[in-house]
Parts: sequence; structure tokens; C-alpha cells
Amino acid sequence: MTSLVIMQTASALMQVSFFIVVSSSNAYAQYLGGTSTFSGLVIGIPTAFSGIALLPLMKYDQGGYRRPLNFACATAILGNVLYSLAYHAGFLYLILLGRIVSGFSFTFFMYSKRYCSDPRIVGIRRRTTLAGWLVLGQGFGFSIGPFIGGLLYKIGFSNSVFNGYTSPTWILAGIWAVFWAIASQLFEDVPPTPAPTSSDTTIELRQMSAPGDSASADVKSDDIKRVEEAAEEPRAASSSTTLNEASMDIAPAAPSRRMNAAQIGVTVTMCWFAMTCFFILGAWEANIPVFTGSASPLNPFDYSPFAAGNFIAIGGVATIPFLLANLLVARRVQDRHTLAVGTALGTAGLLVALAVLATRTVSFGTFFVCWFLVALGFNLTSTVTLSLLSKQLPGEWNAKISLAIQYSNYTGRVCGAVWGGAGVKVGMLNYVGLQIGIVGVGVLLFSTLWKQLKAKTG
Repeated sequence: MTSLVIMQTASALMQVSFFIVVSSSNAYAQYLGGTSTFSGLVIGIPTAFSGIALLPLMKYDQGGYRRPLNFACATAILGNVLYSLAYHAGFLYLILLGRIVSGFSFTFFMYSKRYCSDPRIVGIRRRTTLAGWLVLGQGFGFSIGPFIGGLLYKIGFSNSVFNGYTSPTWILAGIWAVFWAIASQLFEDVPPTPAPTSSDTTIELRQMSAPGDSASADVKSDDIKRVEEAAEEPRAASSSTTLNEASMDIAPAAPSRRMNAAQIGVTVTMCWFAMTCFFILGAWEANIPVFTGSASPLNPFDYSPFAAGNFIAIGGVATIPFLLANLLVARRVQDRHTLAVGTALGTAGLLVALAVLATRTVSFGTFFVCWFLVALGFNLTSTVTLSLLSKQLPGEWNAKISLAIQYSNYTGRVCGAVWGGAGVKVGMLNYVGLQIGIVGVGVLLFSTLWKQLKAKTG
């Protein structure tokens, strides 16, 4: 239980680390000579380098979690320090470098997901529930992160080292150092995976009489003959009966290493939704500070980074009761139904946003409703992408499917953050329209594969 809490806490801390710069990164980048699009790149770039680092790290992790956890803590501290030093150095690209190094710590997003679907420690009926806890931490991160970032920006701290732009990441570096010290003492890694056997079927003889027994060799020879005869039986039932009589244990055949057409379709669908959720969430989180502080004729707000951070945080906080409720019903609701409900809520938010932008009726109320529906819907959808897939594919594939889902998440985060930063420049209607198109592809996929998406609850 302690290790599970550490994994969940690490995931929530990474969410805070990702989002704490959202409210002030646009102002920070512009102060150092950058643009809004550059600030979107600063928000999204960590996940690109996280994806690059994942494959080498998986060769180093030995199938466990302690090494990746130590790597995540170390790079989180270093990345936040570099981001903070950019102001004193007056060097724009140092904030990009700091976020790149922080991106290496975000490799642990995949490990936290993998931990919650690892068949060595988590049963099938607990996986969606644990994924729900991860998403609750995600909601906490994109609520508290922008709020703290905006609050510290407003307070200011007028010196060249610890100020409104740098104080969030200085504080985060300290929090990560304390967490690392605690986790290194309390975390217990999972048991190592036993080495696979070369044959599909393993037959073990039970321990026979002591070597001193004069009849031992004859009995052992008779038992081996009975096993050979049993293995030659054409019918499985006869073979099983004979082997039981001979006191033998036969291990189940190894699962096929090739996916069938249904499994391929389900995998593509889950990867598409993993990308979609984080593309849209990342786009909105990056766009809200840019749009609400822009000179766009559609913008009635003129928000400061502090106000924009509060707006993002309020929407995130409003989703938390619903995400908590999802934890209670996850054991009784199929993942495909959660997928459909979440997608419907998120799509409703996008359609309302398109309507209010097209009619130029943007107000706090209408824009907040859009953000709330988008945040709730796509956070809810993201709870089932890996858990559903892990229930349909063999447990031995958990590392590979976790990697596939995480790369999909990374693709969505990077592209979404850049798209959100450029939303005002490309036009807000185009910005929302692309998101609706991406969701439309996902709806087509899960509508076609609805029967194949059925999986155990829990």
C-alpha cells in the first residue's frame, strides 16, 4: 500500500510540475524575448523528450520501478532549477532546456500507469479503479498547478533569482527533493519477473523418494513412461486425467504473440483516444492564458496570468467531485460506457465553444461551461484507455501496451500544447474545429468496434 501511495503521489507531483508553468509561461517567454507559440512549445516540449528517453530507460529498469523513480526525481529537480535560472541568466532558451530536462522525469507517467495495470500486483478488477485515482491526481495537478503558478506570479518576489516567474519552479524543486528522500526509504519494488521458458509446455515431476530408496529408480522410470504416454494422447481430457494420476503439473501454453483483427482494432482505438484526450486538454490549458490575455476581438476578458491560472484551476476543481464519483462506480460500469460518456461530455463542451465563438457571445459563464465539460469529459475518458486494453491483452504484454498508450499521450500533449499556444494566431474557430474533427475520428472507431470493446468491470 505504501508503494502504491508513492506511485500515485509521484504521478500527481508530475502533473503539478507539468501545469505549474502554464499560467505564467507566456509572460515569462515574452519577457525573455519569445512569443506565445514559443510558450506553447515550452509547455508541450517535455513530453517529446520524455518519449525519446523512455526506450533506453526501459532497458535499464530491469522490469521494476525503483530505478525509473530515482531517475524521475533527479531530473525533475534539475529541470526546475534550470527553468528558474533562465531569468537571472536572461537567456530565453534556458527555460526550454529546463523543460526538456523536466521532460525526462515525465517518463514516470508511463511507469505509474504500468504499475496500476501490472498483473504481478494488480488484478483485472482493480485496474480501472486505480487508473481513476491516477486521473484524480491529474485533475489535482491541472487545478492546483496553474493556481499556484498564477498566485506566485501575482506575489512577485522582486529579485533576479526568486520572483513571480521563477518561484513556482524553485518551490517545486524543493518539494521533489523532499519526496525523493522519503520515497527512497519507503518504496518497495515489485518482485522480478521470472525468466520465460523456451518451450510452450513445461512438465515437472514431483519429488520422488529419497535417493537411498532401492525402488526409487524403478518408480521414477515408470512415472516418466506414464508421462510420455499421456503426452501422446490425442484428446486433452484424456491427457489431463492421465497426468493427474501420474501426479504431474502442466503449465498453460504461452499466449500467441500475434494480435487478431479485433485486438488490433481495440488497440488502435485506445491509442487514438489516449492521444485525443491529452491533445485537447493540453490545447485548452495552453490556450486559456493566451486567449484570455490577447487582443482578439472574441476575447472579453483581458486576464492576467494570475486570473488565467485561477480560471483553469476553478474548472479543474469543479471536475474533482465527479472524478471521485467515478471511483465509486468504476467497479460496476464497463470501460466502454465510461469512454462513451466522457467523449459525449467533452464533445458537448467543444460544440458549445464553437457556437459561442462563432456568435461572439463569449462570457465568463459560457467559456467556463465549455472548459468544465472539456476537462471533465476527456479526463474521464482517459481513465479507461490503458485499463481496457490491459483487460483484453495478455498480462505479458503490459509493458508494451503501457508504452503504446504513453506515446499516444505524449503525442497529444506536445501537439496540443503547441496548437493551443497558436490558437489565437490560427483563429479560434479553426482551433476548436480541429479538436472536433479529431474526436469525430475516435467516435467512428469506437462505434465500429463497440462489441469488441466489452471488458470486465473494475
